[in-house]
Amino acid sequence: MGKIACDHCGLEFEKDVLIEEEGSDKTLYFCCNGCQGVYHLLKDEGLDSFYEKVGNVKLDPASGISEDLEKFDHEGFAKKYIVEKDGFSSVSLIIDGIHCSACVWLNEKVLHKTDGIIEADINYTNHKAKVVWDGSVIKLSGIIQKIQSIGYNAYPYDARAQEERANKARKDYYSRLLVGIFGTMNIMWLAIAQYAGYFGGIADDMKNVLNIAEFVLATPVLFYTGWVYFKGAYFGLKNRFINMDFLVITGAVLAYVYSIYVMVTGVGEVYFDSVVMIITFIFVGKYLEVLSKKKAIDTLDTMTSSIPTEVVVIKGSEKLLVSVEEIEIGDIIEIKPGEKIVIDGSIISGEGSVDESSLSGESKPIYKKVGDEVISGCLNLDSVIRYRSSKSFSTSMLSTIVTLLEDSITKKPKIEKLANEISGHFSVVILLLAVATFAGWYMSGAGFEKALIISISVIVIACPCALGLATPVATLIGLGVGVKRGILFKEATYLETMAKSDVLLLDKTGTITEGKPDVVHHKVYKEFDTNLLYSLVKSSSHPISKGIARFLPKDSNEYALTNSKNIEARGIEAEFEGKKLYGGNLRLLEERGVALEMDSENSLFAFVIDNEVVAVYELRDRAKEDAKESIAYFQKMGFEVAMLTGDNEKVANSIAKEVGIQKIYHSLYPQDKADIVDSYHTQKRVVVMAGDGINDALALSKSDIAIAMGSGSDISIDVSDIVLLDDKMSSLSEALKLSRKTYRNVKQNLAGSLVYNLLTVPLAMAGYVIPLVAALSMSLSSLLVVANAVRIKRGFNE
Repeated sequence: MGKIACDHCGLEFEKDVLIEEEGSDKTLYFCCNGCQGVYHLLKDEGLDSFYEKVGNVKLDPASGISEDLEKFDHEGFAKKYIVEKDGFSSVSLIIDGIHCSACVWLNEKVLHKTDGIIEADINYTNHKAKVVWDGSVIKLSGIIQKIQSIGYNAYPYDARAQEERANKARKDYYSRLLVGIFGTMNIMWLAIAQYAGYFGGIADDMKNVLNIAEFVLATPVLFYTGWVYFKGAYFGLKNRFINMDFLVITGAVLAYVYSIYVMVTGVGEVYFDSVVMIITFIFVGKYLEVLSKKKAIDTLDTMTSSIPTEVVVIKGSEKLLVSVEEIEIGDIIEIKPGEKIVIDGSIISGEGSVDESSLSGESKPIYKKVGDEVISGCLNLDSVIRYRSSKSFSTSMLSTIVTLLEDSITKKPKIEKLANEISGHFSVVILLLAVATFAGWYMSGAGFEKALIISISVIVIACPCALGLATPVATLIGLGVGVKRGILFKEATYLETMAKSDVLLLDKTGTITEGKPDVVHHKVYKEFDTNLLYSLVKSSSHPISKGIARFLPKDSNEYALTNSKNIEARGIEAEFEGKKLYGGNLRLLEERGVALEMDSENSLFAFVIDNEVVAVYELRDRAKEDAKESIAYFQKMGFEVAMLTGDNEKVANSIAKEVGIQKIYHSLYPQDKADIVDSYHTQKRVVVMAGDGINDALALSKSDIAIAMGSGSDISIDVSDIVLLDDKMSSLSEALKLSRKTYRNVKQNLAGSLVYNLLTVPLAMAGYVIPLVAALSMSLSSLLVVANAVRIKRGFNE
């Protein structure tokens, strides 16, 4: 009796070992309770169309639900893998058991229908899923259980584990390449003998021996080295998509089958050498592509691989080795010379030099003392330092950069999506052209053999691979160069948008200027306790407040104020022992009905106690050294450059004149800045906005490209698209230079790929290209795309 397929996984078994169940319209058979449970779950959830989508693909039998699910809810696991943001939790998972796009569809559908899950996106190529959920409704263990209930499994994404898997894949490619090269080198000697015999004469028995020897060498090359193409072609066809792998395999298999026919019948010439060289030459190109992609993201690999997993924490008189995921805000960490800082914080003991080159590109060591901030990713050079952590591991600078880089690599620019779409249609066109070529040559009397070989050349020489590579390789290299220069693009697509931009809006304080205004003049109207002012300005992170705090006596005491709050774009207020305190600019005083006649080119800060002005401070900020040069570069590139500031007209004009900006918007509230961005959008302009403060966040969120200075507030960095880690204005101009160079490179690659195919395909159709040359040309076209993309690095290595 024949075997019967399980109604869920499709695997076949003898009838007597299956679970039999009477359905509404037919008898159902299941290989295990897991498959039976998943089948009914999908039926009940209305997801039974999954079986139509999956077609004849065999699934893994449904695995039982793991009993060890509580580990996903442990605090240690959460600290290591789960990110908390805006009241929701998110995690990156690898879904085990995905075979095709239908599997992705099923998992996403089931997760989206689960209460508490906000977002579930699965990448088919690497099976990586990003899941966002409401922890008050469902736990992570419940999500894993849901995935397991439909026959799949999930485990947390770990960059180090993924690197090990990538290394394993590269070794596999290398071993397949060695087999291909071995087969190619040996078959070339046999081919020389064949060609010598063709022109000089050769006995039939000797020719048969050479044919069999070539068959023996070609078989492992086609089926072992070429396995990646068989696999790619299979999954492409299963998803109704003709890809490059299908073209390669079609050409190689046709030549292989025809050569076997010749070997058996003795009629015609074998082409086993073409089979081997088609597979090997193209595989060499594929292997070099893998290495090039790996090299393009070496910056990310270096960052992740060098992150220490434990740090020394001081608890009383004890030193404890604690996992970085368990560090809490306020913990005291000790760093020795030569160790990397992995948690952000401020120094409480010790002083010395740190190397920030991995973050900002600054080659000179920076001296740090008590009170200074240290950023994760820096290297302690010469002394023991103790510092108090100000962030957790997951929210520190280094972890943020690594996460953003991982995300940026997976996001595709619009031009890449277009190229992928073109390459998909392109493969179908080439296949049709090959069929037409065969028919044309055969009907013209050229004979079956010649018509077949020419059509194989048409299939092999066409290169949708170069077309598909044109964008991702260039963007990967662009992203890598940016990180090394302290320019962090959160998504690859922002390279394209930045390249198309034509308006630059700049915040003044902290962007054009140093963001460290110093008191240049002050006037006291009435004696007061300076500790009150010190306490008030310490409650704010605004550069003006920090400048006044630096000016006040070093031994000032900080009082415990109540009802402290920032007043948007105007100042700060608080209360102390019944006294109402506030400080800010002239607009704040005007709103509160306090008269003060004063005119200055400097920023003003008035300190008021119980509606009486007791002191006024004038502060001046310096323009950054490279601001004028960078702004001139943007203007030279055809940008409209404007300055947006909340400061008064005189202060704004003074700075604008110094750096060469003609268009100024002054005395602005945050909403005013956002409205200006919108006004440019009505003119169909592409707007870049650079800022560093909380008051810039709204305008940044409205712009096409939002750029945050690395020293800026967490909010401005959070809403930005590009982060300048070194705070230099020159990095702003370099970001434009890099994005335009990358985008130009992408267009060159796409144009080159299209021109290559337009020239070579007609030559192949005309019979001027043999399969051997076609394979070599195809491989070289891919390598030329990669080589051209590497040129992006020129000009950014100094």
